[in-house]
Amino acid sequence: MSVERKFFGTNGIRGIPGVDLTLEFIVEMSQSIGTYFDQGPILIGYDGRVSSPLLSKAVSAGIMASGLDVMESGSTPTPGLQYSVKKLGYKGGVMITASHNPPQYNGIKVVGEDGVEIPREHEAKIEGIYFKRAYKRAEWNSIGSCMPESTVIQTYIKGVLNQVDINEIKKRTFKVVLDPGNGVAALAAPYALSSLGCKVLTINGHLDGEFSGRGPEPIPSVLSGLSDAVRSAKADLGIAYDGDGDRAIFCDEKGVIHWGDRTGALLVDYILSKSPGALVVTTVSTSQIIDMVAGRNDSKVLRTRVGSVDVSRAMIDHKALLGLEENGGFFYTHHIPVRDGLMTSALILEALSRTDRTLSEVLATLPTFHQRKAKFDCPNEIKKKVMEEIESRSKGKIERIDGVRVWADDSTWILLRPSGTEPLIRAFGESVHAEKIEELMKRYSSMAKEIIEKIKRRESG
Repeated sequence: MSVERKFFGTNGIRGIPGVDLTLEFIVEMSQSIGTYFDQGPILIGYDGRVSSPLLSKAVSAGIMASGLDVMESGSTPTPGLQYSVKKLGYKGGVMITASHNPPQYNGIKVVGEDGVEIPREHEAKIEGIYFKRAYKRAEWNSIGSCMPESTVIQTYIKGVLNQVDINEIKKRTFKVVLDPGNGVAALAAPYALSSLGCKVLTINGHLDGEFSGRGPEPIPSVLSGLSDAVRSAKADLGIAYDGDGDRAIFCDEKGVIHWGDRTGALLVDYILSKSPGALVVTTVSTSQIIDMVAGRNDSKVLRTRVGSVDVSRAMIDHKALLGLEENGGFFYTHHIPVRDGLMTSALILEALSRTDRTLSEVLATLPTFHQRKAKFDCPNEIKKKVMEEIESRSKGKIERIDGVRVWADDSTWILLRPSGTEPLIRAFGESVHAEKIEELMKRYSSMAKEIIEKIKRRESG
């Protein structure tokens, strides 16, 4: 990795092992992480990717080389590690995961003793230690120890179940189809939902580091298998998780897949009905349905940059009860203010248990917006110039919280922002009128592609 660039992106450090994430880099960065923490023990966990066991050993070695003890949980969902850091009293944690990225990628996520990803300014401190080679080098007799931690998944499941009304959920005897996508959610979700009295059916339920079933990102275009399974089994709902289990996407009993901000709005409405006036934090890319649902519960919405750490830290700073992202991330302070696919699943089941309606019927009571999403390949080194030109050519009310968000009218907007984890420009758009967002997305997609190609040609000489 080049020392000129910033390592921490939207969600930790990401790259391809052996290319960006060499073992030398991982060990030295982990020594820097250990130096930052200064005290142990540190809990280490990883997702099911092919490279994760190797990288976890390099992380453990680096932290031990800085003089701190480590405990290794093995494979676990990211929120399982985060909750266990807080619950079991660790000084910090490191999760080896690339979440929804393609299987060749991996990454490092650094967690504070509160179980939440460390703030952006603390990420910069770690980078500073690394760049200056100021990390600690323990003497031979003060190298840290390494021991297994076998209670993480049980601790995590118990923590989730403690936040919902188990007996009320059991009364509905839900039939649920789970699609962990061959990721680590398979290690916790089936057992937790069985404890809630659900009849659980599973597809893509075995760990596979290549995510050969449908890939690690639960987007509607790859979830036809879940839709078919829900309809075939006459299930009440289906739930798909991303590669590390911190996000959940829901399928109703009719086989319809719903974006995360719609099911998130269901939960916001349900939870705020019991806690009116509580603050909600969400990102600039999330639907305005959240503002409408919060408003009818006398609550306000605070918007942040895209990234789970931005939502989590804003929740802590502003004492918010709830947080959410359009990609299926949901944050519940009473549990831990991080996105958690299993906690989201349990809360949805509790919300449904309070009514005799189906998931599709409950979602039908919410306001309807038409959404479109797109992504465009864009080399990291030209992202800044691309975004500058997109902004200069945009017309209308512009917001710059993260990327460029352009309002065409009071209910129609489009957001273009550089991905913090991949060489992409992402586009999100929404309107109450389908034809308006179709036209707006088409126009800005054409513009973005044209600008990217023009700058690529110019930069290549």
